[in-house]
Amino acid sequence: MKAYVFPGQGAQFVGMGKDLYDKFPKAKDMFKTANDILGFSITDIMFEGTAEDLKQTKVTQPAIFLHSVILAKMLGDSFKPDMVAGHSLGEFSALVANNTLQFEDGLRLVAARANAMQAACEQNPGTMAAVIGLSDDKIEDICNSIKGEVVIAANYNCNGQVVVSGSLKGVEIACQLLKEAGAKRALPLQVGGAFHSPLMEPARVELAEAIQNTKFSQGICPIYQNVTGQAVNSPDIIKVNLISQLTSPVRWTQTMGNMIANGLTEVVEVGPGTVLQGLFKKAGSELQLSSANIDN
Repeated sequence: MKAYVFPGQGAQFVGMGKDLYDKFPKAKDMFKTANDILGFSITDIMFEGTAEDLKQTKVTQPAIFLHSVILAKMLGDSFKPDMVAGHSLGEFSALVANNTLQFEDGLRLVAARANAMQAACEQNPGTMAAVIGLSDDKIEDICNSIKGEVVIAANYNCNGQVVVSGSLKGVEIACQLLKEAGAKRALPLQVGGAFHSPLMEPARVELAEAIQNTKFSQGICPIYQNVTGQAVNSPDIIKVNLISQLTSPVRWTQTMGNMIANGLTEVVEVGPGTVLQGLFKKAGSELQLSSANIDN
């Protein structure tokens, strides 16, 4: 069985999507529509901006979404997924690619999500840290032991690799305790806030309204969602899980495990970077891994 998977924030690079824009009139039209919806020329920033420009949350999230979704659409009839999934932001790309969401609606939700997350970061300052070499249970126990601060296991990326998220002080304390407990690394990340933690609650409330007011259709295949790691077909359940995503952990380890258990043999990463292929390589050595390619 074949899965198409979509990356999240951090995979962006200057020049992303330019090949699609130049090669396909339909892609050019989609990019121009995006500029109109967003109210600024995101193509200028994606194609010719600086890395610093591209790091702004209000730019990064729609940029990665656009690169991923437009690439998926340009694959045409060769895009035949048995299942899809996306890491954090990538879940929105996956939902457009499998026709649960229309392109314009997906972009509007991603823009709303980016702006809401930025506002939540300013309201509740926080950060994240990557933890290498401890069990999930040990990391959870240490996070739960920290009182008076917010800190949780937020991204289960693969076995032995978890990202914690929370208040600035909470993550600082957690890193110290995790190192003392034997973590090979507990490294603060250069991020703007405590994503996938309770500190994103203001963003969740704001995004919930936008999601509830958007039409979700039956997709062409199941999506494995971050919140549960399970395959979902129902548009109503997809909405509920998508609303929960901002304040809940990304269960990518569980997602990969469930996909493999359900017969996954081939993974195609759609969008910038190869991060997800690397995680799948650790999860299943027999998997066939590749990047989506418009030249094939």
